[in-house]
Amino acid sequence: MYKRLVIVAVAVLAFSCLAWAASQTWTGTVSDSHCRLKHAQANAAAAQCVAGCVKGGAKYVLVSDGKVYQLDDQAKFADCAGKSVKVTGELKGDTITVESVSGGM
Repeated sequence: MYKRLVIVAVAVLAFSCLAWAASQTWTGTVSDSHCRLKHAQANAAAAQCVAGCVKGGAKYVLVSDGKVYQLDDQAKFADCAGKSVKVTGELKGDTITVESVSGGM
């Protein structure tokens, strides 16, 4: 009986950890690692600046609610520079492991 109880407790703990690491969604503006919060609002000038900074070696970042998040899959943001997007993924530290991006295209 005790052995079954321990097995059930371990299974519940394992599944709750999986649920805790579930995907989240952020809405914000695609900026770059050089300008960061400067492009908190989407507009044409921001799009040009972000595109130029990325050409110069900066990385795409997401600005959401006054915070800057690193993005692990840069290729998904090539058409989103300076635009509002919705990003779904998992947050680890300050980096979002991106599952999907919508809007801004």
